[in-house]
Formats: sequence, C-alpha cells, structure tokens
Amino acid sequence: MPENWMLPRIFPIGGILFDFLFVLIAIPIEAYVLHNRLKFDKKTSIFYAISMNLFSSVIGWFIFFVVEPMLPIQLKSELINYMFFNNFKSANTQSLLILTACIIFFATFIMKFFILRVLLLSLSEPVAKKQEEPQTSQRRRWRSFSTAKLQNTNLVITTLIANSLSYTAITIILIFRSK
Repeated sequence: MPENWMLPRIFPIGGILFDFLFVLIAIPIEAYVLHNRLKFDKKTSIFYAISMNLFSSVIGWFIFFVVEPMLPIQLKSELINYMFFNNFKSANTQSLLILTACIIFFATFIMKFFILRVLLLSLSEPVAKKQEEPQTSQRRRWRSFSTAKLQNTNLVITTLIANSLSYTAITIILIFRSK
C-alpha cells in the first residue's frame, strides 16, 4: 500500500450519475424477476431490488475509491480519459475493460445474492420455539433439508437471472452512449 494513501479530491460526478441511472434501470428489472420467480408481492420485490442494488452500488464505489489510488499511472490515465472523453488511448485497455467487466459482473452477483440472503434471514418473522420439540423422523428431516436446498438453488438462479437481465440493459445503454 502506498505511504501517501488518500481519497481522491475530485469525484467522478458523471460516473456517479450514470451509476444512478443504471440503478434506476436495474431496480424495476430485478424487482420484476423477483416478483415472478420467487412469488414475492410487488412491494416486497421492489424493496429487495432497491436494497440489493443500493448496497452493492455503495460497496462497489467504496472498492473503486480504495483501489483507484493504487492503480498504475497508465491505467489511471486511461480511466480518466474514458470517464471524461468516452474513449481510450490504448487498444490494450479494451481487453482489460472486458476482463474487469466480467469480474465486476460476478462480484456484483455474489454481493447481491448474499445481500438478498441476509435480508431474507433478518427480515423473516421470528418463529416462537416450543420448549419440547417433538422428535421428527429422518425422512421428514431429509425432506425439509432438500426443500431448503432447493429454495437456496432457486434464490441463486433468480439472482443470477435478475443480475444478467439488468446488466444486459445497462450494456445496451452503454452501447447506445458510445455511438
């Protein structure tokens, strides 16, 4: 880590506004997927979509502001050139951008999945436990375990579909922006 580590003095306002636009586009898409696939009501699915996107966006910007001072000068120059002028100086930067976009996609997917998991666990209604729980059979325990496993798989697939659709919409906007 560099000795003179500090936050940047100039914030990329254009990038932050585009991120705000992307969040505004991603929320209805992901809420629609959550509503259809997980059978949440509309308010709940919108709440989860807003929470997932805002938390992952804040975490993403925090990571960006921590990593940006550590980048080499060439990459900083390319990043600034892209943020302000929407083009790159070097052709090698585009391949690095594609790799970075793939990493960001999967990191965002994992973040959104864990955020949704934490929200579902923390916001579920507390179940009153009895003092004496009746003995359940091995078969019944296995059935409840496999149901929980199926629900977890459904949550992963739903989060992946929602993230993929929102990233597709954002990519289409970025393609129109570059033309």
